[in-house]
Amino acid sequence: MRNTETQRFGAYKHETRNEVREILEDVYIALQEKGYNPFTQIVGYILSGDPTYITSHANARVLIGKLERDELLEAMVREFLREVL
Repeated sequence: MRNTETQRFGAYKHETRNEVREILEDVYIALQEKGYNPFTQIVGYILSGDPTYITSHANARVLIGKLERDELLEAMVREFLREVL
């Protein structure tokens, strides 16, 4: 029998929302500086988990590695929904 109960997903545990925002901003800038499309590169990283989607320029790969992909995605969805709702 199939479980029809809604599963709960744990909230992200990173120190502060601002820290996640700062990391994403730094990664975005580093990707732009190297001539990459930051949106497609970050999406590629989130979907695959492959860190090579993120440049090592300006320590961006190390920075994004400090975040779990699920917490990164949750923070992005949270911010998007705050803007549109």
